[in-house]
Amino acid sequence: MGGRWWMKWYSWVILVVHVFAILIFTRGFLLTRTELPYYSHCSDVSQSPCFTSSNTNHSWNTPAVDRLVIIVLDAIRFDFVAPSVFFQEKKAWMDKLSVLQKMAFSEGSSAKIFKAIADPPTTSLQRLKGLTTGGLPTFIDVGNSFGAPAIAEDNFIHQLVENGKRVMMMGDDTWIQLFPHHFNKSHPYPSFNVKDLHTVDNGCIEHLFPALYQEDWDVLIAHFLGVDHAGHIFGVDSMPMIEKLEQYNLMLEKVIKVLESQSEPGGLHENTLLLVMGDHGQTLNGDHGGGSAEEVETSIFAMSFKKPPTSIPSELDTSSCKLDLDGKKKCTSSIQQLDFAVTVSALLGIPFPFGSIGRVNPELYALGAGTWNLDGINAWDSSNLSELEEWLLNYVNVLCINSWQVKRYIDVYSASSVIGFSSEDLLHISNVYVEAEQNWAHTTKNLLFHRNERSHTLLPAFTRQIDFYFSFLSNVSELARSKWTEFNLKLMGIGLGTMLISLFIIFPAIRRVNNLYTTSLLSPGVEEGKVASFLLATTSIVRLRSSIMKKKMLFEAVSFLLLISILRFTIEVGLSKQAATSLFLSASPSWMLGVAPGHPLWTYMAEIGPILAVILLAFLLCRTISSSIFGGLWKYINLGTILSYVLIAVYWGAESSIPTLALLLQGMATGHIPRMIYAIGLGQLLLVAVGHLFDKDSELDYKRSLVMKTVAILSAWSPTIIIVSGKQGSLVALALIIGGYCIVRLESMEDSDSDAIFTFNPLAITQWNLLAVCLFFATGHWCAFDGLRYGAAFIGFDEFVLVRQAILLAIDTFGFSHILPVLGLPLLAVCNFLFGQNNHGKDFRFNQLSQMYMMYGLITATMVTVTVICVTIHRRHLMVWGLFAPKFVFDVAGLVLTDALICLASLLYSGGPTGERVPKTER
Repeated sequence: MGGRWWMKWYSWVILVVHVFAILIFTRGFLLTRTELPYYSHCSDVSQSPCFTSSNTNHSWNTPAVDRLVIIVLDAIRFDFVAPSVFFQEKKAWMDKLSVLQKMAFSEGSSAKIFKAIADPPTTSLQRLKGLTTGGLPTFIDVGNSFGAPAIAEDNFIHQLVENGKRVMMMGDDTWIQLFPHHFNKSHPYPSFNVKDLHTVDNGCIEHLFPALYQEDWDVLIAHFLGVDHAGHIFGVDSMPMIEKLEQYNLMLEKVIKVLESQSEPGGLHENTLLLVMGDHGQTLNGDHGGGSAEEVETSIFAMSFKKPPTSIPSELDTSSCKLDLDGKKKCTSSIQQLDFAVTVSALLGIPFPFGSIGRVNPELYALGAGTWNLDGINAWDSSNLSELEEWLLNYVNVLCINSWQVKRYIDVYSASSVIGFSSEDLLHISNVYVEAEQNWAHTTKNLLFHRNERSHTLLPAFTRQIDFYFSFLSNVSELARSKWTEFNLKLMGIGLGTMLISLFIIFPAIRRVNNLYTTSLLSPGVEEGKVASFLLATTSIVRLRSSIMKKKMLFEAVSFLLLISILRFTIEVGLSKQAATSLFLSASPSWMLGVAPGHPLWTYMAEIGPILAVILLAFLLCRTISSSIFGGLWKYINLGTILSYVLIAVYWGAESSIPTLALLLQGMATGHIPRMIYAIGLGQLLLVAVGHLFDKDSELDYKRSLVMKTVAILSAWSPTIIIVSGKQGSLVALALIIGGYCIVRLESMEDSDSDAIFTFNPLAITQWNLLAVCLFFATGHWCAFDGLRYGAAFIGFDEFVLVRQAILLAIDTFGFSHILPVLGLPLLAVCNFLFGQNNHGKDFRFNQLSQMYMMYGLITATMVTVTVICVTIHRRHLMVWGLFAPKFVFDVAGLVLTDALICLASLLYSGGPTGERVPKTER
């Protein structure tokens, strides 16, 4: 009894050790950027070496615009806005926002299209935070995307409110979460129901047009979500996406007409700037969060209703031009989203956010300002300056303030933060700033005050001064991007060391179990490799060779190898973000065959195949529970699963695109079926717990009990996992059953020729673990936040509830790769019993099962430890946030879940009082 008690507590100890190691390492690796509690004030600019406005009503510089309309089109790709001539191949979604192209390329129009480059991670929260603060987001903030906290550091919205600007907001309620007390008027709508394409957009339209005629705001923000949701559910190349873009085009056309109609002198929008922008892009699947070009490239359309601005110097022009089919030149520019907050702040004449490290973009600033008004700057008489010199003078002074503000922030940050930047980095950027400041004070200003004594133009002096400021600001942004994360190597080392220690704890634990129950182990030859499917194929070839030599179970060996080949193909498809649309991946299993949907034959296969598969699952479960070993409560638990399978078939049939099938089930209340399945599953799990409490192992054979409990717990989980996985779920469940059956059968073959005591074979556990890893990728997931299938969280629900949706999303992500494989592992321990082989006692079986779980946990912990080592080594790598950090998060989440499930299994499968002892036998 003492040995069994020790093994129960062992799994909990390992869980605690792993959680401790992960928390310590995460504390050192995924540190957030230190947010300083400082804010910019109007009076601060007097400390700068720059010319300041003499008008006390204004702040750091003279405002160029009075009103600002910001229309955010969530997840707008650059190729949604830019002309198709800029891309190698024209796609169906291109040129749909034709009104923006018309205005940008019309003769005499004060409008321009920019390619806006976002910094990853490209989730909406991080992008809104970056756009308003002018800082770089950190990876760990992704965890706040479903419950955004209010922004505590200085930001563009805060400065608007502090300087008397009235802000109106409508649309995505993330703005309310980030800025809970900043808006004079707000009309928020829930943002996380990705199945809803219209509620947020219709709400924006309802309030936007009346607001354009009102005078009670200075800045208006309308955040549309339809394109983002259409991408998540249907993908970019889909009719709902095209319909959304066409709807936006009509809306924007009306907005521009309203603004133009009131832009005459003295009109309400005489000095209004319109910005139509995205917060990030999206892949062809509609995913975002990572750092691929499709995700970070979005757009900004800027339109002023003044006369076109003076052409800026070519050195400041980032235009990229193409000739259309008519030979007309069309040009777009580029801008970093990092520069948005400071540029718009400069246009409105408010202080720049304290923590901004962006640069005032010359092209957007020139477009918004139109003609320059220098009346507020009285340090010199500008009457003799040319129009271009006047432009450059104003921009140089804005850059002077910009650079001073960034230098102030870097100095305060380095002094306040725990680690800050290195002394070498600080010395370098200080030298660059000093050089720029000295040139400003001793050269540029001197030329300005004595320009009447000189005959040459001031253009070279201005452009040289701009180069100095650009150099400083570029150095700061590059430094921040490369070294912003403050890695605590001590905590990372402790976490990594603890993970390594946990691995060495498992080895003596396995040996202790062996000594307690006097069995012998085969050598634990755990293989390693680059690809789980390759390793699984390698182990299957070993099994095939053994099967051929023994002339047994050749069918199972060949079937297993064929299954692995199919999984290998589906992994390639699933990992390719551009292989298919999100709808195709999440709702249609035909992608697993690698055949494009569209042909009627494949349409029928895609719709009928999953339904037939779930019916087959119900049949197999019926055959299983018809065995004499099943009875009482355990049989009724499985009957509940059969009912759930039937409900799933009805649900999929009612939603089918096959008219006959949908018509047959018309009128049935299918909308509540997912909730019924969730409720049945929860009830089944409660019955499993009750059955375990009242199960008397002294009166019931342990092996029979183990089989019944394992089948019951798997059947209780499977309907929920299948339905949230979409129509591919039933096919993946069959793949798991076939793979598990082959592993069990091939494992029993190893002992079929011997009467010796059955010993634990690590090869079978390795195959079981690798199969679980393959299923994670074969179901269309990958280790990145854009690999999460958010639509699964809303199956059966329309409204967003954080805990509920998080649970469903976790079940979809880890159901086939963690929950079912870990809870189904006892089938390996009883394989001899299932197929009529040797019979052994309860203690031996529990010993065997404990060893299997230890080996399974060891393999998982080893892979996570390798990930931790890679993250430590590559913490300064360019792809640390795009590749290594997401892999780390998914792996540690999977490890904690695996440990927790092993703890649950140790309680569920432990049985009652210990039974007979097994005499020592050497293999």
